[in-house]
Amino acid sequence: MELHIESRNVVMTPRWKTEIEARMADLQAGHDDLIHGRVTLTMNRRHKKAQNVAEALVVVTLPGRHTITARKEDKTFEEAIRSVFSAVEIELRKYREKRASHEIRETATPLRGVICKLFPQEGYGFILQEGGGEVYFHKNALHGLKFEELEDGTEVAFNIEAGEKGPQATTVDKVPVIP
Repeated sequence: MELHIESRNVVMTPRWKTEIEARMADLQAGHDDLIHGRVTLTMNRRHKKAQNVAEALVVVTLPGRHTITARKEDKTFEEAIRSVFSAVEIELRKYREKRASHEIRETATPLRGVICKLFPQEGYGFILQEGGGEVYFHKNALHGLKFEELEDGTEVAFNIEAGEKGPQATTVDKVPVIP
């Protein structure tokens, strides 16, 4: 891994440089695909919290142009270095966990039914499902249909979820015409 260490407004001490190199080596041992690392130490005299003038910034690059960045401020550079590398380790762990989870959303097959009750003043109605049972729907759930044009007996396809007072349609569409 390519590593760049720099300092601004402060002279880099051999102790800080050795600690940064050791912490980066530990980081790379746990994450062997790190491509590039940059560590910047900055003395920030005009900081809003006068006692936290030591700032450490770490940027690491992963394959696929992914970068992980952490910046920490503390009273001493030793503390700032320690906390910034801890933060980078946490961010790398989160990145790995996110990449490892492969949740695949399955779209539910729409159910079919017919409009059985309409309440035009209130902007809602009920669909009679195939197999029985009524499902509430609101006019905002309509896709490709106008509430004013609906009639009892209109055939629809819909998706369903549990509502506060029973099943409710999340989307209501025209029944697709299959040639």
